[in-house]
Amino acid sequence: MGIFLLLIGFPGTGKLTIAKRLSPLISAKIIDNHWVNNPVLGVLDHDLTKPLPEAIWEQTGRVRQAVLDTIVAFSTPSANFIFTHAGIQGDERSHRTFRQIAEAAEGRGALLVPVRLLCEAEELARRVAIPERRERLKSVNAEASLERSRTLQVLDPEHANTLNLDVTSLSAEEGADAIHRHVQDLLSLLCG
Repeated sequence: MGIFLLLIGFPGTGKLTIAKRLSPLISAKIIDNHWVNNPVLGVLDHDLTKPLPEAIWEQTGRVRQAVLDTIVAFSTPSANFIFTHAGIQGDERSHRTFRQIAEAAEGRGALLVPVRLLCEAEELARRVAIPERRERLKSVNAEASLERSRTLQVLDPEHANTLNLDVTSLSAEEGADAIHRHVQDLLSLLCG
């Protein structure tokens, strides 16, 4: 059985950093949300501090669906994948992205494991302001990060396999280890 691990968190929680530490532990390919978004975002002239036009996200959704369709149709059934998603509770686009990934997992008969990465507002704002993020077309607006943390919640997919993990003071290695243990526990229950 393959694994679809979905790391959900606001910008700055370390989704990709944790995914990179976790990938060798479960032999998984990483499908980062920016690897899906950047083919679209990269052709725009945008300063990464203001909201993008809503229609842009329809385009990135098409790219994501093409990637998922390719995984379902052509990857080996035992292949594992780690996805990242900056999902927001109550946001239809965020819920649609989760459904796309969940449907692909179901289509492959894979174990879906959502992980909500939670982090305190001030720490998120500090992380978002790191200059290297701009080079990767990631959000760099610390004020927007603080506002997001004050007014919104990380997407809760309300899935039985969900792990809620506060990464405010965890290293990427500690986060990856906690997620790896959670996956192993789920696999033990399935195989037990």
